[in-house]
Amino acid sequence: VQLQASGGGLVQAGGSLRPSCAASVRTFSMYVVGWFRQAPGNEREFVAAISWAGTGTYYADSVKGQFTISRDNVKNTVYLQMNSLKPEDTAVYYCAADRNPAPRQDSTGYLYWGQGTLVTVSS
Repeated sequence: VQLQASGGGLVQAGGSLRPSCAASVRTFSMYVVGWFRQAPGNEREFVAAISWAGTGTYYADSVKGQFTISRDNVKNTVYLQMNSLKPEDTAVYYCAADRNPAPRQDSTGYLYWGQGTLVTVSS
């Protein structure tokens, strides 16, 4: 399984971005997908996760009400809509996938990882 994250960029505080994660597997609908982020000098942290069919979504407390995760299993793509961005949201955002049907918030729960996309929020 190969994951390709894209859609990061530079945005001013208060702006929005929608990174996406495209997967190269036909059975993508059988993979839980998570987004994680890592800021310089910090450990990688959980951001959001979505169940196989997209009926279950999970968020870190720090992004609840600000970010929305969704998926399109026809396009084999997961999205992370990020609104009201703050400078502290600046990080490399990674998507990850796993066949385990229970979405997890720890990075060890994901076998496949994308290369990351950089999000920079200026003040």
